[in-house]
Amino acid sequence: MKFALKPLAALNGFVLAALLATAGTSAMAQAAPAAPTGGPAATGWHGGMYGNRMMGQRDPAKMQAWMAKRQAALKARLKITPDQEGAWTAFTAAMQPPVRDINAWQAQRAEMQKLSTPERIDKMRALRTQRMTEMNALMDKRGDATKAFYAALSPEQQKTFDAEHQTFAQAGNRGRHEGRMHDRY
Repeated sequence: MKFALKPLAALNGFVLAALLATAGTSAMAQAAPAAPTGGPAATGWHGGMYGNRMMGQRDPAKMQAWMAKRQAALKARLKITPDQEGAWTAFTAAMQPPVRDINAWQAQRAEMQKLSTPERIDKMRALRTQRMTEMNALMDKRGDATKAFYAALSPEQQKTFDAEHQTFAQAGNRGRHEGRMHDRY
């Protein structure tokens, strides 16, 4: 009789461990947040869990206010002179995010739903190539504008500008995703 209980005791331990693991997993699971209503504009461009958390819930007015606040603080730190105003204006204009057409995005999404899977894959590849080309052009434009602005700064202002942008480089993605860079400027 003692021999028969040992395998049963081991099985009971296994069942107990499985139940505890299941209960622990269930307790740790979080309910998914309710999806915002109002389509892609309400959820941000990506519509995912991160799409509507960044920079003012992707509200263009809040994002613009946030950028203006940062630019004003940077301008004050750099002590921009009247002679440098033109370079400052060109720099800040180049840093503006591109305007996104939500109606075109919705039409494109509806078009994608009509395609077969292989056609959708080909279309997505073409769109990715187009998007990367546009992003590279935007980055080049911003880089050129930054270099032109930097050349218009005094050596002291250049040191300040370098220090501000070094902080960005050191923070990397951590700062953007954890919200540490939002009040930097």
